Amino acid sequence: MYFLEVDELWLITNQNTQVKNIDKLIGWVKRRTENEPLEYITNRVSFYSEEFFIKEGALIPRPETELLLEDVFKNLPNKDEKISFVEVGVGSGIISIILAKHYKNASFIAVDISQGALEIAAVNIKKFALEDRIELRLGSLLDNVDEKIDYLVSNPPYIADDEELESNLSYEPQNALFGGKIGDEIIQELLDRVLKQKIKFFTCEMGYDQKDKIQHYLRDKNYESLEFYKDLSDFDRGFTLKV
Repeated sequence: MYFLEVDELWLITNQNTQVKNIDKLIGWVKRRTENEPLEYITNRVSFYSEEFFIKEGALIPRPETELLLEDVFKNLPNKDEKISFVEVGVGSGIISIILAKHYKNASFIAVDISQGALEIAAVNIKKFALEDRIELRLGSLLDNVDEKIDYLVSNPPYIADDEELESNLSYEPQNALFGGKIGDEIIQELLDRVLKQKIKFFTCEMGYDQKDKIQHYLRDKNYESLEFYKDLSDFDRGFTLKV
């Protein structure tokens, strides 16, 4: 379907059609047999009922990240809210773009440590005509953000450095997957920034086994509330800290 740029009905009803440019198709098949993700081969990925551009250099969006968005929507039910969002680790831009489509009066700064990821995000931001509302910045965490932040969102690297991953993940940017020796070091750094800068909301994805560690890390800190959410497999998947 992707190669021929047709829908499923056309594919079913035209099975005797001879494929042209067979060498390119064989190349696609070879890449797939080597476990390269289909999204990188087709340069397309679906997320939250929208289609985005993707290629090597940005993490492929996962369905569970849609739950992060749902948690933001729960915390900010007013779609007309005039609020400043910052996203750390923008990747392909999917989180900021969906939030910008939802909150028409909000402003966005989206940060990533990878220039390649920012270039991919820029393609998607342009596709949705959001260039005037989402500003991309190259940098680590919040180092290049001096503005007041009302809501911080992030899907940071949270896998421990020594954890063995499936072979297809070797194609994805490793700095978007591995979060340090323990795995939650970057999350801890972001928590410190949130508390120091008194950012009202912080919604963050995390590893399924990191709930206790995060609760322990915040045990002596001052904040209003900490609520966790689960994925569809009933694993802990993220949290919102309200300061």
